[in-house]
Amino acid sequence: MVALTRLGGVWPRPVREHPTAVATPSFTLVRDDGAVVCRSCRSAATFFSRLRGLLGRRGLAEHEGLLIRPTSSIHTFFMRFALDVAFLDPDDCVVKLVPGLRPWHVSFARGARSALELSAGEIARRELRVGDILQPVAARGS
Repeated sequence: MVALTRLGGVWPRPVREHPTAVATPSFTLVRDDGAVVCRSCRSAATFFSRLRGLLGRRGLAEHEGLLIRPTSSIHTFFMRFALDVAFLDPDDCVVKLVPGLRPWHVSFARGARSALELSAGEIARRELRVGDILQPVAARGS
């Protein structure tokens, strides 16, 4: 994306626009039994949002998450904190859980089409299990 601008009498001067990391409205992910898994989840579905992911963040609050799709693998290179990761198949069924994935590690799941990144400890707190089906619902106030 290149925009033209006039600065200092120079015309045209290309200026690169920087995409926002995750500029999507938040939504809530609930289990098929109605239990809330992630109250404030954002989606990373574009090339730039998947590329940026959570880089540069100091952490995630207990209620926050990032749903990356499409993907079957993630890495935590350059990350500053550990994550819990739930890999989901095309039907949004949990196929693999990775609690406490530390910085500078890689994880993948065969058959996964998306990955839900949560703060460390959320898998246990939310009692998430392989086989759970996650469904998005509109977040309140969005």
